[in-house]
Amino acid sequence: MNSTETRPSDQDHSGADVATIAMAELLDLDAEVLRTYLSELVDWLGELSDREPDHITDLGSGTGTGTLALARRFTRADVTAVDLSPQMLHLLRSKATALGLSGRVRGVWADLDQDWPRLRTSDLIWAAASLHHVTDPGRVLAAAFDNLRPGGLLAVTEMDFFPRFLPDDIGVGRHGLEARVHATLNPDPPHDWSEHLTRAGFVLEATRPFVIDLPAPLPPATARYAQVCLTRLRSALDGRLPADDLAALAAVLDHNGAHSVLRRDDLTVRTTRTTWAARRP
Repeated sequence: MNSTETRPSDQDHSGADVATIAMAELLDLDAEVLRTYLSELVDWLGELSDREPDHITDLGSGTGTGTLALARRFTRADVTAVDLSPQMLHLLRSKATALGLSGRVRGVWADLDQDWPRLRTSDLIWAAASLHHVTDPGRVLAAAFDNLRPGGLLAVTEMDFFPRFLPDDIGVGRHGLEARVHATLNPDPPHDWSEHLTRAGFVLEATRPFVIDLPAPLPPATARYAQVCLTRLRSALDGRLPADDLAALAAVLDHNGAHSVLRRDDLTVRTTRTTWAARRP
């Protein structure tokens, strides 16, 4: 199979907008820093699968973190990456080519809020941090059920929130800044897809939380990953945190400041991601 992109037009997608470029960097940094977790997750799905997959679908593929990890783990499988962004699919295709996977990776443009794309029947469907973006997750899950062969596996993954990187005392402002940022922006409990999966006809095989607390030495990209994540959180905090907290966060995000996240030797990477593995009976 050739690496192709099925998309609304053949326009040039090299000039991605600023928001797409920023999101692509975040996704790529996430994949680099959390590489060990991703490998563990994909290996676990291999253990749950009833046979070696021939075809895998990645719903909401982004720049291809899951797509490429699945293609490398399941070497017999063709992988179809489905995404709403032609720019993301363009980046994914470039990565697949660079890794020598272009013969097994295909990108398909689709708006899952509208119509399910025409795809081969899948042995494994992967949906990582994508279902909460669609208007009607139940309809998407029902379509995924129809696209799976009997005995096929669906893996839905959600993160609890952005990782935590900072110590309680960052050397400026009040203690506990990052905890207050997270409490402000993420007050609700994490998504739980168990009932949605059951209603769509799946049998829930397993639910597994992956508690991530990376040991030192951290991956080289950690500081930039922390900066990008915290900058994204900062963009939603105007009027929601007191001025002293915003000033402390500005000090952490200052490229050249003494408290800059890029200069720190006390960073951590702590987060939880949960995967629901469900089978079509």
